[in-house]
Amino acid sequence: MQIKNTNKLLTIGAFLAIYIIWGTTYLANAYGVEEVPPFFWAAIRFIIAGFCIYIFMWIRGIDTRITKTQFINSSIAGFLFLTVGNGLMCWALQFVDSGFMSLLVATQPLVLLVMMWFLQGKVPKLMSLFGCFLGLLGMYLLINQDAFDFNRNQTIGIGLSFVCLISWGYASLFVTKVDLPKSHFLNTAVQMLVGGILLLVISIGIEDLSMKKLSQVSAISYWSMWYLIFLGSIVTFTAFNYLLQHVSPEKVATSTYINPLVALFVGWYFRDELVTSQSILAAFILFIGVYFINSERFKGKNLKED
Repeated sequence: MQIKNTNKLLTIGAFLAIYIIWGTTYLANAYGVEEVPPFFWAAIRFIIAGFCIYIFMWIRGIDTRITKTQFINSSIAGFLFLTVGNGLMCWALQFVDSGFMSLLVATQPLVLLVMMWFLQGKVPKLMSLFGCFLGLLGMYLLINQDAFDFNRNQTIGIGLSFVCLISWGYASLFVTKVDLPKSHFLNTAVQMLVGGILLLVISIGIEDLSMKKLSQVSAISYWSMWYLIFLGSIVTFTAFNYLLQHVSPEKVATSTYINPLVALFVGWYFRDELVTSQSILAAFILFIGVYFINSERFKGKNLKED
């Protein structure tokens, strides 16, 4: 009985982590990129988190051996997920509200469905197509608001957000087809280190990393960085993998609906970000669309998502 109760508490704690912590990472990133160049900000987060995972593996005696093929595949995934996806998202957060960004990211299942249709020939079912329609409608209502007077940088930021979604989507398809390390910890550590190092190279090439600029960083940015490293990366990753091993993927996927709500609330509460009634309506329609997309996506017995 004690073991069952312990597992129940761990499961509840893991769900709280992927619901709340992941939902607040948009806010933490938004604080950071106000003062720190965005690519450098993302680079430091992933490099430190990657090293921390390696140290954890060494302490626990987890095998860190990796083949050349596995390293290349994990590196490609890190480039797509983190260098392109997260790096561009951090850049866009300089100009786009964190809650608004979270709703754009919530359309990821729609983008992935379309990519699987065109790239893999997996024809969506009628309900999924209806979900796509609702997703597009929600996206239109979210972006086309009189309350938002988008300037050039904000428009570019929204455009780059969709580049992030495409990069994340392609990476999600890529990792299901290639040879990766059996250890999720090792795979994630390689992705973080490679993705972070590439972000650092980009940052050195195009961003102002003068000591004067970096020395003026406020305490909230420092705390946001440590929050992202330990809670936003290490804790939530561990919780995510724990849940995948103990509950159904459908239950884990419910974070898709909760994260944007958390992000909207903390963005409004802590940063006075604008939340309109049309944004709430758009979120509601988006979530319904995502629900339909996530349920029995494809036609045919052999065309289910991997």
